[in-house]
Amino acid sequence: MREELVVKVNFFVEDMLFFRFIGCATVAKTLYLQLQNEPGIDVSWKSFSNHADIVHYHTFGPIAGLNRRMSRGKKILTAHSTPRINMGNIALARAINKRYPKIYRRFDHIITISRPCHDEVTAMIPEMPVTMIPNGVNRDFFRRDEEKRAAFREYYGIPDEQQVVLTVAQLTPRKGLYDFLALSRIFPDKKFVWIGGFPYGALSKDYGKIKHLKLRCGENVLFPGNVNDIIKPYSAADVFFMPSFAETFGLVILEALSCGLPVIARDIPEFHDIYGKNILYFTDREDAMALIDDRAALNHCAAAARDFTSQFDLKDIAARHVRLYRELVE
Repeated sequence: MREELVVKVNFFVEDMLFFRFIGCATVAKTLYLQLQNEPGIDVSWKSFSNHADIVHYHTFGPIAGLNRRMSRGKKILTAHSTPRINMGNIALARAINKRYPKIYRRFDHIITISRPCHDEVTAMIPEMPVTMIPNGVNRDFFRRDEEKRAAFREYYGIPDEQQVVLTVAQLTPRKGLYDFLALSRIFPDKKFVWIGGFPYGALSKDYGKIKHLKLRCGENVLFPGNVNDIIKPYSAADVFFMPSFAETFGLVILEALSCGLPVIARDIPEFHDIYGKNILYFTDREDAMALIDDRAALNHCAAAARDFTSQFDLKDIAARHVRLYRELVE
């Protein structure tokens, strides 16, 4: 019987400073930890040695570029970011977006994470080999915890009976921050909590304007920033609100559903493609206002939320990555 080949995979992501809280860094670390449990895979983290059979990149900045030039193995990039996503997210987006085709072609294989993401990438570089593998969620980790719910509410002085509307996202216009703030003014009796910070520091879109708005928002709005234990706010919340205008996947929705939360999200193709009828959609602020107060719809959504996430179980998603790694080296 032939001994199974051990594939050496090096994960690389630029997660220094505030970058460690952006979505691609979270996805990379989560997948890396799960792959440590997979047989036949020897996985390393941000190594600059050239012994890996495959280097799996999740960012393509200057440090990743240096690593790519030093590495001998097959080079894979997961397309967490696409030109469409940069608009409304970072300053100088148009200039940066022009470089994407050239950047993508520096890799041997591209992984896309949703159908809209896949269509955008393949239209840009039709000659490149591309495989679609969605993001996964650790369902053992992302589950409601009553003790953490009580602890978060007590720490921030939120009464048990007050409804908490939660958003987990970067502080940028693309994520729908202005709609979030508008709704908080309409519902002063509800607590609006936004978890997350500026993705690119002072280079983030509308950086100065958003800092100013944070100082002037109502007492029912809370900006804890980036938190060490994300299960606390997920558990403390009653509704998850995702007003983002564009995404490649929207992993936080999957995390919220895994924690049993009903989700109200903007009506965009990415969310329909991934989440279908398992979340509630709004097209304007009036829609969002109605849904936040629709107890029956919210309860119906919450009842099936966690079961839906089983098809994105991280164990299965990791196994799909392993199969791709083997195909590329065998």
